[in-house]
Amino acid sequence: MTELRTTALHDRHEALGASFTDFGGWLMPVRYTSDLAEHHAVRTAAGLFDISHMAEFRVTGAQAAAFLDYALAGAISPMKSGKAKYSLVLAESGGIVDDVIVYRLAEDRFLVIANAGNRDAVATALAARVGAFDVEVEDQTDELALIAVQGPVARAVVEATAGIADVEPSFADLGYYAWSEGTFQGEPLFVARTGYTGEDGFELLVPNASAPALWDALLAAGEPLGLVAAGLAARDTLRLEAGMPLYGHELSLDVVPAQAGLGRVVATGKEDFVGKDGLAGSAPDAPVLVGLASEGRRAGRAGYAVFDGADAEAPVGEVTSGALSPTLGHPVAMAFVSPAAAEPGTQLFIDVRGTRIPATVTALPFYRRNS
Repeated sequence: MTELRTTALHDRHEALGASFTDFGGWLMPVRYTSDLAEHHAVRTAAGLFDISHMAEFRVTGAQAAAFLDYALAGAISPMKSGKAKYSLVLAESGGIVDDVIVYRLAEDRFLVIANAGNRDAVATALAARVGAFDVEVEDQTDELALIAVQGPVARAVVEATAGIADVEPSFADLGYYAWSEGTFQGEPLFVARTGYTGEDGFELLVPNASAPALWDALLAAGEPLGLVAAGLAARDTLRLEAGMPLYGHELSLDVVPAQAGLGRVVATGKEDFVGKDGLAGSAPDAPVLVGLASEGRRAGRAGYAVFDGADAEAPVGEVTSGALSPTLGHPVAMAFVSPAAAEPGTQLFIDVRGTRIPATVTALPFYRRNS
């Protein structure tokens, strides 16, 4: 049995009484106190997440942009330095190897952040696509720690954190899906205004050695503002409310971007990229991802069948993620259903342990912050 990896913050999580789970081969905190309390803290104040299990790749060289145009589904060359972009790594078939965020650091330098469980798959895909491009791909995952501060008071927390200095652009001036550089206790600090909760927030990338002190400083600055440490359970219900896909649930090698509502991410006008031919041959009647909202307290879960009638025999789809929404107070789910059943307002039924629960097809996201 492979031993689970731990982040540079593992001792801090143990000291806070965290419960742990295996996530992508890493031993990660699933909760510290209560799933609900941590979820509500992010919606009303702020949550502190260790996301150091994410994978980081530096892509450098004179042809770095052209390489990423070919290796990824999106248009990377037009990006300006200082900006970030959501993109996809596709297989030749058009299926999704992973979803990633790309940061343009300079004309010839990029940072690509991938999901923990797909680190090897992304590393293999990028290496195989280098070919004759004048580019170098370096996996820096083992050297770096990533900490997220998410919630309405996230900016106030990072601005009050002792040891953070020289952030330019400032936290206040940093736009969404953009990044800054600064220092923490004299060491390099990379700041991205991105996140996975549906709230405003920042993701802070530092060398592993700096991570424990940064975690402590963020907690100290944030506790008077309502910040709490938050685990993967809260992160999952937050991203579900925000309609954000999770690899292995909404995204996989068997799913093409358009099925998951990500057709806009693909720059189909590019002359060539891995997966372009596969996408051209994808089935027009393939299941598509929808939101499902229902009443009561019984929520559909991943793998539950979806029907188009209370007595229908054949399912029209399957739930990929579901939970009782802490913010909205009713069950929500994402599911792949046949295109004929995907129109918003359509009434479907989720089989919840033998009982057909009515659910209405709903446009994603379920939750959207006010500002």
